[in-house]
Amino acid sequence: MKKNGKLIGAVAAVVVLVALFAGIWYATRPAVSQGAKTITVEVVHKDESKKEFTYHTDAEYLGEVLQAEGLVKGEQGDYGLYIKEVDGEMADYDTDGAYWAFYQGGEYASLSVDQTPVHDGDAFSLVYTVG
Repeated sequence: MKKNGKLIGAVAAVVVLVALFAGIWYATRPAVSQGAKTITVEVVHKDESKKEFTYHTDAEYLGEVLQAEGLVKGEQGDYGLYIKEVDGEMADYDTDGAYWAFYQGGEYASLSVDQTPVHDGDAFSLVYTVG
């Protein structure tokens, strides 16, 4: 009987910890903005030419917008969408160490594009980078 009581107590403790961590994640996750938003995305290509795209969207996350508009192509990785192609240009890390760097408001982004919430007036950049 004592063994079952310890097991039930351990399971209850695990459930409480999971609920606590879920609550912390929910409280600290990036805020999303609902409704119509206008965002800009600057693309800096390998040859350093630049293109700016303006999107009007109701999407909550940037990845939704970029994929729906066909600006980016990639694959899901451990940390979200790994962008392999932007505006028709491929970056192949395995071949030459090239990748698409993602910036939000001029700062290197801390989340992947599909985890980055969009707000009206946001500015993003996708920069072809080697190394």
